[in-house]
Amino acid sequence: MQQKDSWLLPDGIDEILPEEAKYLESLRGKLLELFACWGYDLVIPPLIDFLDSLLTGSAHDLDLQTFKLTDQVSGEMLGIRADMTPQVARIDAHNLKHEWPTRLCYVGTILHTRGDPLHKTRSPMQIGAELYGHAGKESDVEVIRLMLEMLALTGLRDVHLDLGHVGIYRALSAQAGLTDLQESELFDVLQRKARPELQSLLDSYELDAELKLMLLKLPELNGGKEVINKARAVFSKANDDVKTALAELEAIAEQLTTYLPSLPMSFDLAELRGYHYHTGVIFAAFVPSVGREIARGGRYDNIGAIFGRARPATGFSADLKLLSSLGKKVVQMNSKERIFAPFCDDSVLAEKIRDLRAQQQAVVQQLPGQTGGAKELGCTSILEQDNQSWVVRPLA
Repeated sequence: MQQKDSWLLPDGIDEILPEEAKYLESLRGKLLELFACWGYDLVIPPLIDFLDSLLTGSAHDLDLQTFKLTDQVSGEMLGIRADMTPQVARIDAHNLKHEWPTRLCYVGTILHTRGDPLHKTRSPMQIGAELYGHAGKESDVEVIRLMLEMLALTGLRDVHLDLGHVGIYRALSAQAGLTDLQESELFDVLQRKARPELQSLLDSYELDAELKLMLLKLPELNGGKEVINKARAVFSKANDDVKTALAELEAIAEQLTTYLPSLPMSFDLAELRGYHYHTGVIFAAFVPSVGREIARGGRYDNIGAIFGRARPATGFSADLKLLSSLGKKVVQMNSKERIFAPFCDDSVLAEKIRDLRAQQQAVVQQLPGQTGGAKELGCTSILEQDNQSWVVRPLA
């Protein structure tokens, strides 16, 4: 018996209808062309993979987001990818094995067990680019610039860049001698921006007064470029690792300003997105109309170690479906002329249709007995017979 409302989809799972699919596919092609122009080669990882491979380097963040199943062939645990980055890292480390910097890009559907609180979809179409084999700030600057170029090509304006560095908190935790439990507790409070709770938690730890003050000031270190100087004063007695991370962040911001002097930029030194995954600078792009980041990334060195070769790595990703929906609001795709051809057993007409399609013209041919005509099918022109030939005329 047919299930009632069998047309319904699971929560957070969507389907893309013709008009949106056409725009999305056009955007996908344009963005991959952009990546290729920057030297990024396309790879296509598998939808299903061994669970251990999928959770490499990011198990804490992705384990609960990954659908799991047992392989009936091997008996091993498999997962449906919730993030393509570990798979792309494997391709670099195990399959390509280049000694020189490797640039890779990808696009494909991923699946999450839970949707984002603001963006409900559980099946984003992840698009991104990764640069392996270079540890310098120049590669971080390159991927950030490419991300911003991607957003510009999408048609988005008023993009704001937010920068942080997980190495600052990691170095402060090490200098304070925090236990794993304490570091985890403190991380949770910082992510929730719960300042009164932060004071209470730090008071419960036996910490040096200067280190306690540094950690307490961390959530206050957000805002414009003045944050760097403020942080330099706050961390004056921090160890060299903290100061090195801060200097690295400042240098990246300065290089970006050189390339993009009008780019709105802010800093948040308590932002620890992907803390268990990233190792250096982290970044995110925002636009005023969306209450969450529309693209994000950062440095995640040594993710390839489990695949036999640790390599420096930096990259970014975004949801192509979100970019498509946002971009379509500000940039309408130039739709080609759509020509209606009547149903007719005529070799001259068939040849005309073939010629038009060879010229990249869209021709929709009528089917015998169909409902709806040229207007209903969204056509702008019609093929009409003129003596022994067929000509395209505007639809009346």
